[in-house]
Amino acid sequence: MPRPKLDAATAEAVDLARDAAVVSGGDDAVGRHLDAVAEDGDRIVTHTFECLLPGYADWHWAVTLVRASRAKLPTVNEVVLLPSAGALLAPDWVPWEDRIGAGDIAPGMLMATPDNDPRLEPGFAATDLPADADDADWVQLRSTVAELGLGRARVLSHEGRDLAAERWLAGPPGPKDEASHEAPAHCGTCGYFVALRGSLGVLFGACTNEYSPSDGRVVSLEHGCGGHSDVVAEHRAKELPAPVFDTIGVDSTLFD
Repeated sequence: MPRPKLDAATAEAVDLARDAAVVSGGDDAVGRHLDAVAEDGDRIVTHTFECLLPGYADWHWAVTLVRASRAKLPTVNEVVLLPSAGALLAPDWVPWEDRIGAGDIAPGMLMATPDNDPRLEPGFAATDLPADADDADWVQLRSTVAELGLGRARVLSHEGRDLAAERWLAGPPGPKDEASHEAPAHCGTCGYFVALRGSLGVLFGACTNEYSPSDGRVVSLEHGCGGHSDVVAEHRAKELPAPVFDTIGVDSTLFD
């Protein structure tokens, strides 16, 4: 089928088409002229312009002009905003477990822990079940632990401890931040430092100095701040003597 013939007068009426698009979208919504395409029918041409509206990437204005038989000038038939080929493509799907990040759990939210999470292992016998054990085995394990009163069904595995240590050392609790570089000494020698229990206590503890930005948080032994316990004032504040006249106490009232 032959392509429709492009009417010269209608194709040259770019300014008319642009003005029509500006009326529909505004002065800042219409960009450069992209193309002029002949439509099926006599003397019908669609002009396309770049769309500059925020949130409409890869969209374009389509202004259709038509010239009547024996008329010298075309008229505006239709103005629409249309998507280009890539405008309606959704972004690649990312599974929820790959989108969740550190600190994303907000109050009221629940995040289920997989039964085969490699960061955890059975609490009473770490080698009884492998990390890839069947879900039913893990359910039976939790029921048994709860019934016997043996404590937590699952505890940190070696992998879980290693991941936590790497994350803490690389983050603010570690020794690489500005506070640690400016500190007079490390947390491991501070009286406010309380070591964690277990193997993580070899590298980490909690800060108990209420004036420190790390108060109540996990810090590494090589972390530090300006509130180190060894920073002692040279002179203690002097105690004020008792007042010569008691201007605070009341011995009697007017009604005694």
